[in-house]
Amino acid sequence: MATKVKTVWYCSSCGNESSKWMGRCPACGEWNTMVEEPKRDAGKSASPSRSRAFISTLQDAGPQKLAQIDLSGENRFSIGMEEVDRLLGGGIVEGSLILIGGEPGIGKSTLSLQIPLNCPQLHTLYVSGEESPRQIKLRANRLGGDDSGCLILSETLLENILKQARETKPGLLVVDSIQTIYSETMESSAGSVSQVRECAAALLRFAKETGTPVILIGHITKDGTIAGPKVLEHIVDVVLQFEGDTRGSYRILRSIKNRFGSTAELAVFEMVSSGLREVSNPSEILIPMHQDDLSGIAIAAMMDGTRPILIELQSLVSTAAYGMPQRGATGFDTRKMNMLLAVLEKRAGFKLSAKDVFLNVAGGLRISDPACDLAVVVAILSSTFDLAVPLDYCFSAEVGLSGEIRPVSQVQRRIAEAEKLGFKKIFISSFNREESFAPGQSIEVVAVKDIPALCRTLFKE
Repeated sequence: MATKVKTVWYCSSCGNESSKWMGRCPACGEWNTMVEEPKRDAGKSASPSRSRAFISTLQDAGPQKLAQIDLSGENRFSIGMEEVDRLLGGGIVEGSLILIGGEPGIGKSTLSLQIPLNCPQLHTLYVSGEESPRQIKLRANRLGGDDSGCLILSETLLENILKQARETKPGLLVVDSIQTIYSETMESSAGSVSQVRECAAALLRFAKETGTPVILIGHITKDGTIAGPKVLEHIVDVVLQFEGDTRGSYRILRSIKNRFGSTAELAVFEMVSSGLREVSNPSEILIPMHQDDLSGIAIAAMMDGTRPILIELQSLVSTAAYGMPQRGATGFDTRKMNMLLAVLEKRAGFKLSAKDVFLNVAGGLRISDPACDLAVVVAILSSTFDLAVPLDYCFSAEVGLSGEIRPVSQVQRRIAEAEKLGFKKIFISSFNREESFAPGQSIEVVAVKDIPALCRTLFKE
């Protein structure tokens, strides 16, 4: 008589284990996240617990004074791509674990292969559980570059991967993808909650013990989050996520988590026949590329981390044809747009409650900088009046609930970026410091205090 396989229930969000199914996870509070998997036999498992995976193998395990900790051991090195180096905080850190997620076909494997091709002096072991070495070679020929320092291994068993990594001693280990890797110590299939968790923990131990940086490629779910348990994102040091439309040519690599740098950075790439091309000045692709007599368009001077970017906002305001007005926004928070519409109606007297209002951020970006509020208001008013705003005008200020135009940080850098791109006027808050009003060589700084003052200045014609 066959023995019954014991099973347990794991939360796919946090990895919490339960002996029975529950609609809501008691650890993280998420609903309908419990999945059933075979129970691991503790006697057969050679893998340490998840909590021990975070313990680095330091020579001195005793407590140290914070002032005496040496930072010289945290070395960084370039991977041959300036935008990725900047996104990582100045280069990749030795012994770090990096997770790159994104939709299928967005460019995850292309980017991970371009790194060793652009940096041949970096001895790289590229492990693929999804493609054969021949397929990888065909992509490498298309991408170009020097492939003399890249080793290819087509393997899905974790123990074999770690064995080859310890024998070859690479300077960088790339695993594509973590959902295809499995360990013999686990009875569940590859891609399950327990397999993803334990394989990531084992690769983290390898990275910390040997000082080898490891890049993991991860799939995402239908709602855009990285597949696998949420603990996967807690284990890794850096989480980078690809965004953008796979039917378009531009891709955005955004830092979601970074223990060694800022999470307010992004890098823009263009997908060309030879791979991903770095776009060093995103403003050039995000500013208008059309005739200058169209209404409903405004340019915002926003900041993404430490980089100023000028981006086009498009709005369409029309009379509601079906009774209930429609409101929609792409790349911008819909609730924030509704708030700005309420401010326009309450504080400035514009009747928009019976209008359909649609807002779009050009280029596929998702923006959250409050400095874009003024450009959103201008785009909506431009479409309402059907009056075009000159394309050499840009806007950078926050709009408050009382209709006042509030200042934003680093306004001088925004003005300098607009001046560099040939803009003639930039509208900012009159509450900015007086030194912000100093005009540049070719740009005029216009200070406005509220929305009525903005309308009198901008639409006085």
